[in-house]
Amino acid sequence: MADNNFMDVLQIRDLIERWVVYRDAFLWDKFRTVWHKDGVMKATWTEGPFENFIKITEEGLKHGLNIMHNLGGSAIEVRGNRATAMTKFIILQRAVVEGVLCDVSNFARHFDLWEKRDGRWGLVFRETIADKDRIDPVDPNATLSLDKELLDRFPQEYQHLAYLQTKIGYEVNPDVPRLSGGKSLEETYQRGEDWLAGR
Repeated sequence: MADNNFMDVLQIRDLIERWVVYRDAFLWDKFRTVWHKDGVMKATWTEGPFENFIKITEEGLKHGLNIMHNLGGSAIEVRGNRATAMTKFIILQRAVVEGVLCDVSNFARHFDLWEKRDGRWGLVFRETIADKDRIDPVDPNATLSLDKELLDRFPQEYQHLAYLQTKIGYEVNPDVPRLSGGKSLEETYQRGEDWLAGR
């Protein structure tokens, strides 16, 4: 990283942290300040303008949607007024699955495209890369029995998260970028390279 990019990296990292804090606190007006107006959010259960992400999250909260995020380290590359960032995080979602209250922990990475417009960095595109997950009953004495056919419809890196999200009514992307690779991961990384190159 060139020294003259240091402040840009700090500003982007600050925004990455604000995204998690504001989203999990449902501070939507502050959450909006992280994005540029044309920003797009892509996750296992949604894809589209970030305003739509806010809307469906708010609707989900009325019906018990319970998702939190635990943030890890970031790798940020800056080239002129454009940047990419890959940030490790854990998605923590709680819901009733097959009659048992469960927590799903999904270890993942956010892959971002950032742009500096009129002197302000903002998020243009965010996509989730899944690495691995697990499901645990909140009550350790509870017995959980999953539908293997449904579980096997999704890649192992996020199959428990997808299972839970499908069960509570969301349509889950069966080809989210993931640690084992696949076309979707290659496309994600290439999108980052193209972005930095100005394409």
